[in-house]
Amino acid sequence: MGWKLKEQLKAQLAKESGYYIYPAGSRIRFALAYPNSYFVGMSNLGLHIIYRLLNERADTACERAFFPDRKQQAEYQKSRLALMSLETQTGLNRFDILAFVISFEMDYFNILRMLELSKIVPFAADRTCHDPLVIGGGPCATFNPEPLAPFFDAFVIGEGEAVLPAFMDVYHTGRAEGTDRQTLLEKLAKLPGVYVPSVHKLINGQGQVQRQWQQDLDAFPGETAIYSEDTEFNLHLVEIARGCGRHCRFCMAGYCFRKPRNRSLAAIEQMLLKAKQAGRRVGLMGAAISDYPEIDKLCREILGDGLSMSVASFRADSVTQELVDSLAASGLRTLTMAPEAGSSRMRAVVNKGISMEHLLRAMDMGIKAGIRNFRLYIMIGLPGEQEEDIRAIIDMACRLKDFMESHNALGRLTLSINPFIPKPFTPFQWEPMAPLKYIQNALKLISGALKKRHNIEIIAESPKDAYIQAFLARGSRKTGELLWEACQNGGSKAVRSVLKNRGESLEEYVSTERRQDEVFPWDILDMGFHKSYLQKELREAKKAAPKHTIQCFDGCRRCGVCK
Repeated sequence: MGWKLKEQLKAQLAKESGYYIYPAGSRIRFALAYPNSYFVGMSNLGLHIIYRLLNERADTACERAFFPDRKQQAEYQKSRLALMSLETQTGLNRFDILAFVISFEMDYFNILRMLELSKIVPFAADRTCHDPLVIGGGPCATFNPEPLAPFFDAFVIGEGEAVLPAFMDVYHTGRAEGTDRQTLLEKLAKLPGVYVPSVHKLINGQGQVQRQWQQDLDAFPGETAIYSEDTEFNLHLVEIARGCGRHCRFCMAGYCFRKPRNRSLAAIEQMLLKAKQAGRRVGLMGAAISDYPEIDKLCREILGDGLSMSVASFRADSVTQELVDSLAASGLRTLTMAPEAGSSRMRAVVNKGISMEHLLRAMDMGIKAGIRNFRLYIMIGLPGEQEEDIRAIIDMACRLKDFMESHNALGRLTLSINPFIPKPFTPFQWEPMAPLKYIQNALKLISGALKKRHNIEIIAESPKDAYIQAFLARGSRKTGELLWEACQNGGSKAVRSVLKNRGESLEEYVSTERRQDEVFPWDILDMGFHKSYLQKELREAKKAAPKHTIQCFDGCRRCGVCK
């Protein structure tokens, strides 16, 4: 069966262009693993950036690995081969470093399965000098690595470009000198942005590992490194900005990836040249594309070069007609907006800063550009939410659909609805998740009220899955133990039964308000601001008429990140 797996990997590689392969034995072997399908993993721009960064070093050969489907898993088990890399079909247990890109909490189950399939000792404390160094990075590692701490030797806290060069220098030197595993980990723990669970300890509730961020984005390219047809975005992805300073109180990325930074137009133009050479559409990436200060000029350049474009996201309060026209000219058929809540009161609570007028204005721009379909991102179960706020979602959808129909835009209005999940390092980290029954009833109310409206579609995340995500997002090392037990008993669907067997419930972990003086598992990390700043924002959110926190600006010193 082994030959079949290798042939499948070779066939996938043959459909790509831009990958790296180096002669065996000439470099440190680094496996970059994405704990989801190839389709999902190759759509992740962060994977492309780190892959290129490592392979452009003179001492490192980086290869990729992805979570195999069920049929492939069965074949690995029958063949007794270790999970293999894409580039050279080498077992992951033969690499010096195995690094996971951790973007979603629900992928934690896949990570443990990949370690098992790779024949790598799952618990970090049991590994020896013969095992790879298992490290993790990405959003989830930066926010709260503790549920995965039992299984990882180290984590990159923050942005890879700001941490990995020094990490690899220390690793390379340590290997050349024959440094033992524990001593090497102790040396790595001294680097800014490297968290080693076996070394770092929480002292007086203070974070010991400071999140690192790349101040000059122009120093590293942020674009697609490998072309593949099997991705969600069949584009040449170009990151034009990083970080967000809008202060949305639910948004973990907005707090953990400050401050906002823009690439220069000149640097972006260089990446556009590669897109043109490859004959690819351009996918602009960033927290809010419409916030880029030269967005209209950039649109003109892209279309002027004969290219077409797509965007990751934009803000309804900063979008321009030229941006929308450029998207429509590039073939965009659905315009997406993220009001997050239906009532102005709830949008003030979460500090969204989007009004109904902004939504109507953006929709009008889309209709004028010939776009007929629209999508809204909505959350339910937000702190302080009441039934009137749920009904406001219905009213908002009806008002926007009426506007579409009155302007002869007879396409579809889609509501993408997700339960609110309290995340670490946000003002809502102390808040409970809404009861499961409440979330289910809210979805039922919205669906029932809108089912008679023609061309209104509702897509909703599973409330039960959202509960598991919340359990993992705010978890501790004990959560890691429970995660391991659940994986041995069927995965995410076994979490409730594992807790029940211990005399506990998922609701205790998820739907309980946290004390203001509680020491959190993620307090071992330092994002650059203090809890007092988050508590101030939480107090503001709970006021009868919350005051809007304005976005980041030059010279701002409110949160402490820009010292």
